[in-house]
Amino acid sequence: MDDKPFENMNMIPFIDIMLVLLTIVLTTSSFIASGKIPVNLPQASSSVPDKEKHKAIEIDAQGQIYLEGKALTPEALKAEIAPLDKQTAFVLRADKEVRLQRFVDVADVLKQLGFAKVAVQTEMGSAP
Repeated sequence: MDDKPFENMNMIPFIDIMLVLLTIVLTTSSFIASGKIPVNLPQASSSVPDKEKHKAIEIDAQGQIYLEGKALTPEALKAEIAPLDKQTAFVLRADKEVRLQRFVDVADVLKQLGFAKVAVQTEMGSAP
């Protein structure tokens, strides 16, 4: 028998396997990153009702902020919710005519204080 020493190795199959694994990792990581912050438009075609107890923050068409029916400024809202447990769930209800900046101001207050359970309530509607 002719036993030749192992001189070289075919790397093509290994490269193919690594490219497939890289593709899988990149694909799944993009789904994980984009699913972190759910964004609901003012009208959604489907929604799942939340059974958990929550505090409601509402913004009317004029931009007035209400916490559980009590009118507040953004600074007063921050003072009212600061002592609450960080696991408190909030539902943000904004009129579709409200300026985006007012909505962002309220969301920013919630983020600054470390509240992670925030949902945006939408109306059931048809998809565009």
